[in-house]
Amino acid sequence: MRAVHFCSSCGKVQPPVPVDYFTFFGFPRKLNLDTAELEKEFYALSRRLHPDVFGQAEARERAWSLEQSSMLNDAYRTLKDPIKRTEYLLRLEGVEMEEQSKQATEKARATGELKKQVVPPDLLEEVFELNLHLEELRAQKKVGADDPALLEEIGKAKLSLDEKYSVLLNELKAEWNHWDANVDEKSESSENAAGRRKILDKMLDVLNRGNYVRNLLRDVNEAMES
Repeated sequence: MRAVHFCSSCGKVQPPVPVDYFTFFGFPRKLNLDTAELEKEFYALSRRLHPDVFGQAEARERAWSLEQSSMLNDAYRTLKDPIKRTEYLLRLEGVEMEEQSKQATEKARATGELKKQVVPPDLLEEVFELNLHLEELRAQKKVGADDPALLEEIGKAKLSLDEKYSVLLNELKAEWNHWDANVDEKSESSENAAGRRKILDKMLDVLNRGNYVRNLLRDVNEAMES
């Protein structure tokens, strides 16, 4: 069911209702989303919900259009991004991500608190060596030194992380197919529920590993560009 944005009789904007972002656009709660259709719906609704359209309307209509337009923008930004879309679905299903976001990193830097980090086991050795290289690079930059060999090693590590991130994205998209198939079954059986939970846990694991790799790539880029 799609959220009702306008009155079917008079066409006036309606007060926003508490629906999820998928319902807002009239999409099923699936992850293989037609982004072209999403964009089409977004611009169509933007033209009709924009507050400027209701400049001469009564106060409550202006307020409703502003709220609906704000939700429209939030929903579009979330659903068009594959990672944000997956994270959002997990939250809808009651699954919380680990504190590995950019916001958590910035908060840790500002407060001096230690950010929660769960290093994927297959990356332990690689991360340890990469962090040593990054610390050495930062130290060299402070004194104006330049070590081409060190930069080459960090560049190789960056390429390796890029490849790992691509593999994780493909792994995540494979779980999208499993999730969507589970949704299509429309069964409330315990077997179906168990299968759904297994898919959610797998997506959570892939996202956490992906976020860790993405944060490493950000650290590498910041160290090389500073």
